[in-house]
Amino acid sequence: MEKILLDMHTHSSFSPDAEDSAEAMCLRAAELGLSVYALTDHCDVNFWYPVEYYFGDREDVTDAMMYGAGKYALDSIAEQVILREKFRGKLEIIVGVETGQPMQDKDRAAELFNDERLDFIIGSHHMNAGVDDFYYLDYSKMTASEIDTLLKDCFLQTLDMCRFADIDVLGHLTYPLRYICGEHGRNVDISSYDEIIREIFKTLISRGKGIEINTSGLRQKYGRTFPDFEILKLYRELGGEILTIGSDAHKTADLGKGIHEGIELAKAAGFEYAAYFKRHEPQFLKL
Repeated sequence: MEKILLDMHTHSSFSPDAEDSAEAMCLRAAELGLSVYALTDHCDVNFWYPVEYYFGDREDVTDAMMYGAGKYALDSIAEQVILREKFRGKLEIIVGVETGQPMQDKDRAAELFNDERLDFIIGSHHMNAGVDDFYYLDYSKMTASEIDTLLKDCFLQTLDMCRFADIDVLGHLTYPLRYICGEHGRNVDISSYDEIIREIFKTLISRGKGIEINTSGLRQKYGRTFPDFEILKLYRELGGEILTIGSDAHKTADLGKGIHEGIELAKAAGFEYAAYFKRHEPQFLKL
């Protein structure tokens, strides 16, 4: 079995949509022989507190709102610190988190970003302000214009995050396409958003931040990475150098999946190195 270089985006049962324990994920990572491994459990900061804090006794709320993201994220970080010592010499564990929508609760986001135990923060955008997670939306009932407005808002809010949030890399830039194109079969001309995406990349590059290749789409109906090759190539052409690669595994069975394909994609786009982070400083591995 060919050794897997790294996996910088994974989830354990501290994430509400994941299956296996943090220790089980680390055991699998060690078994696969990863050079570097990051556990990045979810923390959608706009749901930092339990559902009652936001909605009282209402029952008509989605599963995405049913947890106190702050508690679970902090519990995950504490467990990662323990596991890092337990696996020392067997696996290099990068203590991480995936923060969602940091601009929708800046105070809670700052609390997370200032946690000195963290090595690595992925910044992701799973839902537009005032709208459910892209997972829950019914695109079959939307007009092309409505989808266009949704995506423009998504990329503009992502740009806002890239300008102001203390993230290390931008996660799965084209995440909504997992559902719009993959699950609902709606066609999207992503080139319509080139100008905003260019601004996102220029902002990240100017701030010394990076992006990721998220390989989860390869094992889903979408069939491509987030982002895909053309957008990745644009990032490189604009001068982007910091690139992580992650499976977005939510169970041990998916850990490391698509990493080899992600590496080949990165090389084809002109990258010679993949990044990982220690104390928020990028380190580089030769591809």
